[in-house]
Order: sequence, then C-alpha cells, then structure tokens
Amino acid sequence: MRLLPALILGVPLLAQVTAPLQDRADRFLKLVNAGYQSLTYVNQQATWVASTDVSPEHDAGAEWAGKAFAAFNGNPALITEARELLQHRKELKDVTVRQLERVLLNAAEGPMTKPELVAARVTAETAQNSTMNGFTWKLDGKPISANAIDEILAKSTNLAERQKVWEVSKENGPALKDGLLKLRDLRNACAKELGYSDYFSLQVAKYGLTTDEMLAFNRKFMAELKPLYLQLHTWVKYEMAKKYGQPVPKAIPAHWINNRWSQNWTGFVNAVDFDPYFKGWQPERIVKTAEAFYTGLGFEPLPASFWAKSDLYPVKAGDPRKKNSHASCWHLDLDHDIRSLMSVEANAQWFETCHHELGHGYYFISYTNPNVPPLLRDGANPSFHEGVGELIALATRQIPYLKGAGVLPKDYKVDEMQVLLNDALEVAIPFMFWACGTMPEWEADFYAKNMPADQMNARWWKQVRDLQGVEPPSPRGEQFCDAPTKTHINDNPAYYYSYGWATVFKFQMHDHIARKILHQDPRATNYAGHKEVGDFLKQVLSKGATEDWRKVLKDATGEELSTRAMMDYFKPLMAWLEQQNKGRQIGW
Repeated sequence: MRLLPALILGVPLLAQVTAPLQDRADRFLKLVNAGYQSLTYVNQQATWVASTDVSPEHDAGAEWAGKAFAAFNGNPALITEARELLQHRKELKDVTVRQLERVLLNAAEGPMTKPELVAARVTAETAQNSTMNGFTWKLDGKPISANAIDEILAKSTNLAERQKVWEVSKENGPALKDGLLKLRDLRNACAKELGYSDYFSLQVAKYGLTTDEMLAFNRKFMAELKPLYLQLHTWVKYEMAKKYGQPVPKAIPAHWINNRWSQNWTGFVNAVDFDPYFKGWQPERIVKTAEAFYTGLGFEPLPASFWAKSDLYPVKAGDPRKKNSHASCWHLDLDHDIRSLMSVEANAQWFETCHHELGHGYYFISYTNPNVPPLLRDGANPSFHEGVGELIALATRQIPYLKGAGVLPKDYKVDEMQVLLNDALEVAIPFMFWACGTMPEWEADFYAKNMPADQMNARWWKQVRDLQGVEPPSPRGEQFCDAPTKTHINDNPAYYYSYGWATVFKFQMHDHIARKILHQDPRATNYAGHKEVGDFLKQVLSKGATEDWRKVLKDATGEELSTRAMMDYFKPLMAWLEQQNKGRQIGW
C-alpha cells in the first residue's frame, strides 16, 4: 500500500522495473486491486444514495465520488504500466493478463490523460441521471408514477386512454435529448483516448468482439428466431384487432401492447394471469420466497446487511422522496455489502423480478472468494450476469415451482400450450428483437456512425418498425425523442444486447439443468430443493471473470452460444401457431 500515493500522483513504478515480470505484475495488481475496491465502494455508496433519494446534494456527492473513481481508473501511470506488461503477455499467467486487460478497459471509461474530459463526462452523466430520476410524468395535469403508467397499460381496454398514457410515458424524452447528445460526444472521446473508434466498440470489447462481430451475432440470433416471431406477431395482431374491434393492422400499434417499449408482450394470455393468486401476499413475502429459492439450492442466506440497507418497496404515499424506478442489485464494496433497489408489490411481475435481482446478488456472493481478485469480480461477460438472473426468472415461471412455492394451488390445471405461448410473448421471442435488434442497432448508429441530432426519432422508429413490426399510434416527429425514455440509453449505454445474449444463455443453461441434471421436461421443471442444481450453478458463478466466457459456457453445457435450446423449447408452440394462423397475412 505504500506505493499508492506515488501511483495516484502519476509517478512511474520504477521500483518494479528490475523485478521478474510476473512478480512485477503481481505487485502492480495488488496495488491496483486495493485501490479499485476501495474507490468502488466510495463511488457505489454515493451513487446508491443519489438513486434512492434524488436531490441536488446527493447528485453532487455522486458526482464527486464518480470523479474520484474515474481519476483512479484512468490514471496515466496505470495505463502505461498495464500496457508495458501486456507487451509480454506470454510470460504472464492468464489471470494476470485478464486483470491487466480489465485495467485498460476501466481506464477507457475515464482516461486521465485528459482529466478535463473525464470531469465533463462525470458531470454530464450526473446531470442526466438527475433529470431522468427526478422527472415527473403528468396525466391530465396530475403526477403519475412509472408503476401507475404500467398498471393502466396492463389493464385498460380503452384505446383512447391507452394512447394517452402511452404518450405521457414518452414525455421525459425531450428533456433528456440534449444531455444524451452531449454524453455521446464525451463517451466517444473517452473511448478514443484508449484507441477505440467509439464508445460502442469499447463496450463490445468486453466480449472480445468488434462492433461488426457483435451486430453479426445479434442478426444471426434474430434470423434463426424470425419464423417464430412472425407467427407470434400475426397471432397477437389478430387477437388484439378482435379485442379492440379494429381492422387487423400490418404493424402493431405500440399502445396496443402493455409494455411502454413493446419489449415484452404481456397480458395477451388470460389463462396465465397469475396476479390474482398473489392476493393477500405482502411484498415482504415475495422477497423472502425468492431468497428461499436460493437457500433451497444450497446457497447461504443473504447477509443481514442486505435486509438492513436495501430499498425494496415503493415510496409510501405522501413521502416526497424520489428514487430510481428501475429494479437493480448492487455489489457496493465488491465484498459483502450487497443491496437491491426495487419497488416490490404483490404481483407476478415482481415475484419474477425479485428472483431475477437476487440472482445477481448470489452471483456476487459466489465470486467473492480468494480465487477472484476484485478487478475480476464480475460476470464471465456482461451477459452472464443478466443470464443468471433470467435463468432463475425462467425457473420461477415453471408451473411445478409456482405450486411448490404456494403461489398456485396444488390442483391448478394448466393449459400447457397457453403457458408456452405466454413464455414466448413475455420473456423470450419479442424481447430478442428489441434487445438484439432495436436497441443495439440504434445505439451503434448513434455512437459509431454519429447519427444526426435531427434524425434521432425517425431512425428510432424505423428500427422499431423494421425489426419489431411495431409503430407509434400517431406520427412521432423530431420534437419527440423516444429513445432515451428507456433508462439504459442514458445510464447503461451500448449494453442492451447483453440482455438478448442473456436470453439465449438462460435457455441453454435451463435446457442443460432440466435434461442433464434433473432429467425433467424443460417446459415443466422444478429446481427447488435440488442441491445438485446449486452445485452446478456455483461452478459457473464462482469463476467470476477469471476465464474466457466461451470456455465457461462450453465447460458448463458442452455447447457454444446458440439459440438451439430456445428453438427446441418453443417447437410445440410453432406448430400450434402455424395452425392458428392458417390463411392469415404473415408479417408487416
């Protein structure tokens, strides 16, 4: 630790030059890991406060902590030493090389070779988050929450009301546009300092891929799934036209779909509405049931600090506090301070979301071990973290588990095709065309191709229509800016394809668990109480980012990343949809 002041001041680590290379790298990384972990905690604590209690004071605290964190990660001395050591990568251990590469990836987010650039980026991101988290939507002049918007879209059968509230949900876009354009320039400039062409290429480098390679993967997934998507799209638009007494459209009007971005198509299968079964549940019971799922697999209970420090439930009526409405799980100190930010209510969506978020928490716990240095306490690639959460969410949708957890009665009779249809619509197929289609295609255009500011909304809706077969209820000109109404466009940019990859990953992992470990039907599987499933998951999770993600996946399942398992899962549904859609116009 005595070298830390010298490092922060930018003094070269001359004492290490004459040491054997691996020893030199070990000393350097010991120092970097200590500083990285400490400043991660400072930064995360400040960001947590700013996210759970939005105020100018807390925003200022988050900005200060972000600048300190960026100053450490982007220190020119770190960049120089990591680059010099990587010139001799063949003489170093693989885990050493991976840490050094992570040092450079972290540095690219805020390279202190240009401190004024990094300071400007942190300031701009803090301002953007404050605008986003503090925005008040208004319906008929009265404030309305994100949860209330979603509830109306989930329940209303009045198309005029649906269109009105859908349009309200987009009101924050124009307020975020200028900040997003400013951030585009700052993020691209940071990436260029470390040799990346733009910010999108920096993010996909975390997969060991180029932008073109990432987009090719995404387009391959969509091409393989498109026949099923076209059948689902056709079935949905005919059902909705019947429900609303409207002509069958070519593309689906966005306000017909319950989700604000048409990313998940919920509520179309009335036979699989589980919300009534949560009547009488308290939100606390949902979170405790999710924890019990993991302890039943052999994981330890969540630390007491999780329950003391998390922010799990909606802000009470009358409380002026505002918080981020997006569910998340945090590993604040890269050790045992794990927390979740949610607004849990007693319904099926929050039941699933809780299981998902705790999946992140148990991933954190699993790789917090002496074999994984702080720099590599992360998923094998960014999609693995989302994939584990999604895998557990898939497991919790299985009817046998819902019965065992006390959600459904033991004598509940299931229409298997309706369950499969619901799974496809809500968590799988339309989502792929959003996560691997609209989001990355638009962001790659925005960051890598310098999309003109006066074409942002037109290009957004072109992607939505071309890839998702969805269109707005009325024209959306450039006075609107609908892309940044999705939180990730602002605060987790050039990342969303990770959720699409996670969807592919979860079906692959689930297929392996169901067939090879539990010897159960993948469409009717119950993980609960099976310690061997927990053992399998721990083998994957405990590695963190110490091994290449391709190796981790191949070792676990015996396969490369593939949509095979997903297509197999929905094969019976495809045959059913083809029968339902006979004689109908397919596509848009």
